[in-house]
Amino acid sequence: MFSHLMIGANDVPASKAFYDAALGALGVREGRVDPKGRAMYRHGDNIFMLTQPINGKDAFGANGGTIGFAASTPEEADAFHKAGLANGGTAIEDAPGWRESNGMKLYLAYLSDPSGNKICAMCRG
Repeated sequence: MFSHLMIGANDVPASKAFYDAALGALGVREGRVDPKGRAMYRHGDNIFMLTQPINGKDAFGANGGTIGFAASTPEEADAFHKAGLANGGTAIEDAPGWRESNGMKLYLAYLSDPSGNKICAMCRG
């Protein structure tokens, strides 16, 4: 359904360091920076990108929006969370752990990235 996901970053190098660490814990290779200064991560058929907003205004997190990254195990989600915290992220929501809702059991680890985007690593139970 999706071809790619791009989010705004006020400081692309700082956000890249955050995502290199957090996504690296999920097995994603370090992002590459293109000539326009955007950082790009490829994993399988998925593309995730960071960019300064082209309208020249500050980037900010989408109120009510969350970007979820797949984790293979709860330990991998915990590593994502720990790496993100060590690289400029902020813990949000409840502590990483199992949640049950609508018949689903999910392990979730939520963070806010350096630009305020709400992200999480999710492992299905």
